[in-house]
Amino acid sequence: MPHRPKARKDWLAHYVEMIGKWRGRGHENGQDAMHDTVLGMLEGDVTAIYDPRAYMSRGTSNRLVSWHRHVNTLDITSLDDVPSGDHPATPPADNGIRFQQLADELVRALEDLPPKCRHVYLRCRLEGWTHTEIAQEMGLSRSMVEKYMTRSVRHINDRLHHHAPL
Repeated sequence: MPHRPKARKDWLAHYVEMIGKWRGRGHENGQDAMHDTVLGMLEGDVTAIYDPRAYMSRGTSNRLVSWHRHVNTLDITSLDDVPSGDHPATPPADNGIRFQQLADELVRALEDLPPKCRHVYLRCRLEGWTHTEIAQEMGLSRSMVEKYMTRSVRHINDRLHHHAPL
């Protein structure tokens, strides 16, 4: 069994070293990510971490990547900055008609399913039951419930695909 190093002393020494590197680079986001990583460590069990330096390095790196993705993928504009003509004040007039057509088509698609598939789909999607709970109720294996669910979803997707927005 490998001997674990003294975690508290190790992580603190590595923290001082790594935070110094981030300060030297002038990256405030790096320091913030490092602090978030250490906070996560301290909220958990520091002694359970075998290699604190690697943990802090990977955690900081992962947080920086997440922040970068967030900043570069989400284009956020305040509603105050958007001209009033660019966002509709009311939904389109045909929304109610399209919704009713979709609802009717869904009912027909559900009626076309075999009874067991329909039962599994309704329990899972509308009532929030797990596959295990449905299997116990119906006296089936979990695998069979999954097959019924897959068949149901495929059937409904095939029937409703033309309602999907382009």
